[in-house]
Amino acid sequence: MSDESKPLLYIVEASVARITLNRPEKRNALNENLITGMKNALREADGTEAVRAVVITGTGQDFCSGADLSELRKISGASVSENTEDARSLMELFMLMRQVRVPVVAAVRGTALAGGCGLASACDIVLAASSARFGYPEVKIGFVPAMVTAILRRNVSEKRAFELIARGAEIGAEEAQQIGLVNQVFSDDSFEGEVTSYLLGFEKMSKSAVALTKALLYQMDGMAFLQALETGVDVNVIARMTEDCQKGIERFLTRNRTG
Repeated sequence: MSDESKPLLYIVEASVARITLNRPEKRNALNENLITGMKNALREADGTEAVRAVVITGTGQDFCSGADLSELRKISGASVSENTEDARSLMELFMLMRQVRVPVVAAVRGTALAGGCGLASACDIVLAASSARFGYPEVKIGFVPAMVTAILRRNVSEKRAFELIARGAEIGAEEAQQIGLVNQVFSDDSFEGEVTSYLLGFEKMSKSAVALTKALLYQMDGMAFLQALETGVDVNVIARMTEDCQKGIERFLTRNRTG
């Protein structure tokens, strides 16, 4: 099968694993095969020692327009158990993105709507082209971005989260950055180069330290303050014992002695 006919492309370049939604004729709409392919790619990236970051992007004009029309038709005729199984498959993808040890980054060009906006939101970091658009229009067809709400509520304020999902309006990249949905906005012309430079920046970081930081950040969700501090103590001790930390301290001390 040629790359052009594959719904998902996966390649490791240097220290970056690139997962590309490759259904431009469908605006990279999500279906069961694409979701399964992303889960498999994330697991492969997590098991590759050289990988320091994962980036998810789309071919063509859009990042992802949401669920495929065929998937929506299946929903209307599916049983409770079939709909539950389908929803849980997407939930597994969102959970896996947090369990992967390295940063998972969305690189958004064009539109990220409905499930596509949810996919971007579920990433650890969102980078957007200046012309990118974001939105959760599910309410317009009587649907609810239910699992995504758990993620969105952790990204933006309660009132902005409700406004986004209850009105279904699209917002631009600059506004998405202002409310905390997007980390960085780059110009359309320089977007690819800026994203690559951003991703390669993780090569300079300790992989073990980033992995511990990511796990700790998400583990603290819902913890009481004292419990979060106690968990921080545990991770602090683990970090001190890693090879990266011990070598890093030695380099720092050596520079100070010779400087």
